[in-house]
Amino acid sequence: MTSKIVPIIMAGGRGTRLWPLSRAAAPKQFIRFLGNRTLFQDTLSRVSDPTVYEPAIVVTNEEFRFLVAEQARELDSDLTSIVLEPIARNTAAAIAAAAVVAAKIFGEEAIVQVHASDHEIGVDEAYHSANLTARAAAEDGKVVTFGITPTEPATGYGYIEVGEILPSGAHAVKRFVEKPAAAVAVEMLAAGGYCWNSGMFMFAVPVLLAELEAYASEVLEAATSAVTAAVRDLDFLRLDRQAFEKSPNISIDYAIMEKTSKVAVVPSAFRWSDLGSWDSVWKSGSQDEKENVASANTTLLGTRSSLVMSHGPHLVVSGLENVIVIASEDAVYVGRMEDSQAVGQVVKHLESAPATSSLTEIHPTCYRPWGGYTSVLVGDRFQVKRIFVSPGKKLSLQKHHHRSEHWIVVKGTAEVTVGETVEILRENESIYIPLGEVHRLANPGKIMLELIEIQTGSYLGEDDIVRIADEFGRS
Repeated sequence: MTSKIVPIIMAGGRGTRLWPLSRAAAPKQFIRFLGNRTLFQDTLSRVSDPTVYEPAIVVTNEEFRFLVAEQARELDSDLTSIVLEPIARNTAAAIAAAAVVAAKIFGEEAIVQVHASDHEIGVDEAYHSANLTARAAAEDGKVVTFGITPTEPATGYGYIEVGEILPSGAHAVKRFVEKPAAAVAVEMLAAGGYCWNSGMFMFAVPVLLAELEAYASEVLEAATSAVTAAVRDLDFLRLDRQAFEKSPNISIDYAIMEKTSKVAVVPSAFRWSDLGSWDSVWKSGSQDEKENVASANTTLLGTRSSLVMSHGPHLVVSGLENVIVIASEDAVYVGRMEDSQAVGQVVKHLESAPATSSLTEIHPTCYRPWGGYTSVLVGDRFQVKRIFVSPGKKLSLQKHHHRSEHWIVVKGTAEVTVGETVEILRENESIYIPLGEVHRLANPGKIMLELIEIQTGSYLGEDDIVRIADEFGRS
């Protein structure tokens, strides 16, 4: 059995309140907001000390599997396993399945720590101290949650009323409090003795499984059966769908945390935010002398107390106060800071209209196991894309029924198969792929391959791909 902590990272959630950067197919944990790393990568970094942690077990879904793998690769971060949920069943089933996987790999007595992949956390002495206390409590048979010291009467978080101190240094839990009304939150903050419920946990695997057996046996049975019947696919562990879908759709809080007598809380003073809305991003960001938080590619004139970010065009904001202006590659959101919680309603409105529903689903940039592409320009019977292929990767051997393609290499080296011919293309060289011709693109080099693809034809949808051979099992 390992003496280290086994991290479980939950990376399957879909965010809508940080639209237009966060979307269904690329939620907030995989987006670069103000820094060079995503929230998921920050989470991997927090559990990267090999003297403390084993390589992480990441729980995600089919749609995000290559995002997880690629972003871990960018950090040279080893993973124990990428566990794929076949269907969403909330956190109880996901954590139970990951705990069973951890027990199989690291021993039945393993200590596990559950992390959300989309939270911003300050790693300091308070963070390390909280982890040490939580481990001591977990070794003492407790199911531990981390309670964050409140900084304001927030209504978007659940609260925990803290009880007496335990021998481990953790505390008993008097009660869990649902997300409160504003007046109640003010009262709790004034009274003291309350923490925000962070959604971070630590426990010994047998303790968690015993509590699941006692309070949520259907969850445990479904998760265990799904792991037993799981199938290994490349770097992924696919849980059995028929077994997993039998689990109740319930959170770990409702399933056991609010029922078990073994729950404990570690009051924690480290910086924490779930970044659940744009105003929380503003609060967490580095504010200038006018209380603005701005990304690169922006200019602010006579503007105060605002959040301005662009992943697309250069944004100029002049003479405004308390506003949020967010530009993605294909959409711009402008709203008042106090209305940031309403972005979810904006997304629902966009989803309801056929003309705008796609804006809530996908980004112009899509990631694939070999790299990805960005849609640059779409017109009548033509489309322009930027294709990027990671070193050593290759696309499927394929053909199209309705389009031809022109490829122009702008960076790196391309190995191009067209019919029976294989050519090496370098920067500023190009090739034509006729309609219906079998072809393949590969990157034999050591740097990222980038090329411009011009598609022409009667139909340009992504489903016009006939895969003949594919190293990722998609043919």
